[in-house]
Amino acid sequence: MRQRSLIAITAALAAGALTLTACGSRDDDGGSDSGSGGGGTTVVIGVDAPLTGDLSALGLGIKNSVDLAAKIANKEKTVDGVTFKVESLDDQGQPSVGQQNATKFVANDDVLGVVGPLNSSVGESMQKVFDSAKLVEVSPANTNPALTQGVDWQTEKARPYKSYFRTATTDAIQGPFAAEYVYKDSKKRKAFIIDDKKTYGAGLAATFTEAFKKLGGQVVGTEHINPDTKDFNAVATKVKNSGADVVYYGGEYPQAGPLSKQIKAAGAKIPLVGGDGIYSADFIKLAGAGGTGDLATSVGAPVEELPSAKEFVANYKTEGYKEAYEAYGGYSYDSAWAIIEAVKKVVEDNDGKLPDDARSKVVDAMQNVSFDGVTGKVSFDEFGDATNKQLTVYAVENGAWGSVKSGTYNG
Repeated sequence: MRQRSLIAITAALAAGALTLTACGSRDDDGGSDSGSGGGGTTVVIGVDAPLTGDLSALGLGIKNSVDLAAKIANKEKTVDGVTFKVESLDDQGQPSVGQQNATKFVANDDVLGVVGPLNSSVGESMQKVFDSAKLVEVSPANTNPALTQGVDWQTEKARPYKSYFRTATTDAIQGPFAAEYVYKDSKKRKAFIIDDKKTYGAGLAATFTEAFKKLGGQVVGTEHINPDTKDFNAVATKVKNSGADVVYYGGEYPQAGPLSKQIKAAGAKIPLVGGDGIYSADFIKLAGAGGTGDLATSVGAPVEELPSAKEFVANYKTEGYKEAYEAYGGYSYDSAWAIIEAVKKVVEDNDGKLPDDARSKVVDAMQNVSFDGVTGKVSFDEFGDATNKQLTVYAVENGAWGSVKSGTYNG
């Protein structure tokens, strides 16, 4: 998305089993108390995500995970003389709001990095604002390839913005990874393709479609839906009449859940497959009992397969956040930690203090950041993309997401 991505949550957490109490104090502008640090200089890490509305489950998981990273950095005095503070702004999943938020972050001289956003369309609206100000942005969830490789990425890759990075892998990999699973593992041959016309959804559906056709699959129908509605009965009827044995949906869980439910109600007892945008416990609630067997791909490996994630999970629980870290928690934590590592490098290179041109220096340092994170090795290639290309397929089983296959896609 999105990337993505993002530590994959356990089946129990995906089912909403983990309910915790709130932690920390929030101020009026969405900031949080990230604990005491070494005193001296305050560095703000901004967070942009949907903190209200349909996608808030994912957005709050992003916010909380960044807050946890800042708390730990302050507690351990990771950067001598620097205290990290988190300021969070709600983009409501809207590009125009995200662009306004980007302007607000730029105006605050203490902000040296921003984690977010969730949506690729929002990321697209923020990139130029941040790049013009030489303010680094690290998304844990944006997955549209054009954000890092340019609009002509399929024929000629060119990085549009030096200040933009992401810890989630892209739809250039996620779409084909899903197509390969659907065709080779699930033995599906006739796909009906639906998307929400947004940057993330349309892009993901396109990469899935291309790969599915190359494998020998047939696209028996395509449709675009209005993400502002929840009545998909007309589309569901088209799916039923098409003879499709699988539906691929490019979009997010608030629409994917009702869409899956209405497709089954129309008589098409076939799985709905989507990307990381539908990988949420809320999808299962919205899809109902008929959602069993639906599939989602998400970046990263399942939490139970990542020893590196155990400390993150334990610390998150200890801090008592009332919302689950969801699909992008680990990737948000690693995004924040990448900013912390970049700030540390800049401070160390300047005799223990921040230089006047700290923002541009942080952008430069980010390119060479490399560490073992919650989600595995964290580093960036020449486009600002994550070098970690791990993906997982999840299926709805017994009211929860369960992993069925992990790996990488090599084309």
